[in-house]
Amino acid sequence: MEELIEKLKVQIIEQLNLEDMEPEDIDAEDPLFGNGMGLDSIDALELIVLLEKEYGIKIQNPKDGQKIFFSIKSMAEFITANQK
Repeated sequence: MEELIEKLKVQIIEQLNLEDMEPEDIDAEDPLFGNGMGLDSIDALELIVLLEKEYGIKIQNPKDGQKIFFSIKSMAEFITANQK
């Protein structure tokens, strides 16, 4: 799980072009949206693409997105539970 969390940090920085951020700057428990990393709805779409492209996971119910993308840790847990 720890390895996946670190990989996700790097992928998110690359996918969202967060050039001023390093993986160690991101706490896996921090919210990705709002007061945490401050991502927006465009970033959410990029994260959905990342899940589909890198992990082959489609989110069936859009309402689940809020839980899945709460933090990097919640994303890692979702990937672990749903990866084929």
